[in-house]
Order: sequence, then C-alpha cells, then structure tokens
Amino acid sequence: MQTNGLSNDLERIAHKTMADIVEIRLRDFLKKKAFKPGDALPKEIELAESLGVSRNVVREALSRLRMLGMIETKRKRGMVLASPDIMGSFERVLDPMFINENTLRDIFELRLTLEMGLADLLYLRMKKEDVDELEEIAKNQKITAGQHSFRIKNEIAFHGKLYTMTGNDTLQRFQNMLLPIFGYLVSLEKVPIIGKVSHLDLVNILRKGGKEDFRQGMFLHLEHHFKKLK
Repeated sequence: MQTNGLSNDLERIAHKTMADIVEIRLRDFLKKKAFKPGDALPKEIELAESLGVSRNVVREALSRLRMLGMIETKRKRGMVLASPDIMGSFERVLDPMFINENTLRDIFELRLTLEMGLADLLYLRMKKEDVDELEEIAKNQKITAGQHSFRIKNEIAFHGKLYTMTGNDTLQRFQNMLLPIFGYLVSLEKVPIIGKVSHLDLVNILRKGGKEDFRQGMFLHLEHHFKKLK
C-alpha cells in the first residue's frame, strides 16, 4: 500500500489538552444556560467536580476566558460573566511592526471598505457644526500640502472626524486602531498622491449632495488606493 504523499490527503487530528476541552465545555455551558453579563458563575470546585477534572485544569480554562474578558471576579460575588471588550485584543496587537505585509494589506483594504460605507450613518447623524469643523481640517491640509508629515497628520484628522460624526463608538475605536496602519502605508508613498476628489470636495458634497453622491465622491477620493491593491 502506497503512503507517499498521504500526509497531504489526510488532515492531522488536533491534539487538545484537558484545558482546551474544559474551555469548550464551559463556553457551551454558558450558552446552554443562557448566562447574561453580571450573572454569577458556579464556584471553581463545583465546576471541577461536575467535569471530573482537577481544579488546576478548571483554573487554567477560566484564566483563558478571563484574558478574553468573558469573565471577571467581583468582590463578595466571585466569578461573573462579563461583557467582553471585543476591540481590546485588536488594540494590543495592531502595530505595523508585528504584522506581515499580507495582513497589513488586508487591514488596509478593510479600512477602505469601511470608509466606503460611512455615508448612511453620516447623513443620519451629522450636524452642521461637525461639517464646519471638517471644513477647517480640510483647509488646513491645503495650507500644509507640501509637508509629508503634516499631510499624514491632517489625513488622519479628516478621516478620524468622519468616523466621529457617525456617532458609532465601535467604529471610532476601530478607526483609532487602524491609524498606525494607515500612517505606515501612506508614509511609504514616495510622492504624495491626491485623489480626484479632495477633502474639501467631500465637505461640499456633505453640505449640498446626497448619500450616493458622497459614496461616489469617497470612491474617487480613495481610487488611487484601490488601484494600488490590484
């Protein structure tokens, strides 16, 4: 019987530790019992007895859930289910120094996709004073257009303000996390590239145009980035 190349056809069986299995069981238990944030969890010793494992194994599995922000310890209450900070882990690792080129490109593509979809929230929640502030940022960029570092700073200020105008806290946090990626990739441009639609053009669209106008304007503003991704 030939076995040459067999390893390419059969997927290896994953070796799970006891802590891996207990972590999965605990997740399933929390979902099955419909635990909500703030609900108290069974004591460590009770979990160990129910699962038929040592307290050390349960402790390790719980520490993993704690690191993910899924559980926390409250004074006088013990362990309770928490509402995890889903962005926290991203914030700790999103640094260009620790990310390979393919992932950097993927993240930048994600940012472009997000900005193409801002129109609906912007037109739902933007205020006149926000647009006025956005215009000042755009005008300031024009003044300092010849200085690369200022350009990056003002690009970040303009697009960051757009995210703030959506009124979506998670979007704003995500934008803040992507700033190092954006600054890194823009800094690689030997010659600054300005899109067919400028920041001031986008401001004018927000004042006088509709959602679809803004969407098209944003595409033309970012078009040179999309071309580079090809």
